Amino acid sequence: MADEAYRAVFLRVHPTGKMVLSLSTESDGEEVRYAQLVASELGVPALDVKVVPGDADRFGTGHGYNTTPSARTPAAIQSATGKIRAKARLLAAAALGTAPETLTWDNGAFVSSTDSSEGKTIADIALYAHGTGVLPPGVEGGLDAQTVYKEA
Repeated sequence: MADEAYRAVFLRVHPTGKMVLSLSTESDGEEVRYAQLVASELGVPALDVKVVPGDADRFGTGHGYNTTPSARTPAAIQSATGKIRAKARLLAAAALGTAPETLTWDNGAFVSSTDSSEGKTIADIALYAHGTGVLPPGVEGGLDAQTVYKEA
């Protein structure tokens, strides 16, 4: 019955580019690996990623989430970082005044295929997303993502 309940990860990128990865599951001793996974996916130092297992401040208590550690947590983290990168691409395009499809992800930054001298890192985009730039139509401010998942 316990594995039928959902688990969740929530990744918030602060305006400084520092990140908090909140887990609904209790610690499984893999938090350093999770920080490294976020870092490699988003091109930031692993020390800029704080991992909070069993984050009752984010998910509450008595919420119905499964708090048992899960082998699917890394895949959920990759899903959340993928959502961050997809939104970041839209925001980088707005900041650079170009179309999103002209941007490529290279060494932790979105770079325009028409002008590779200028790029936007996740930290640049996070600051932009929190109010320093004009947002594209239909895109909300902030830079965060959540993935809810089941074990099976």
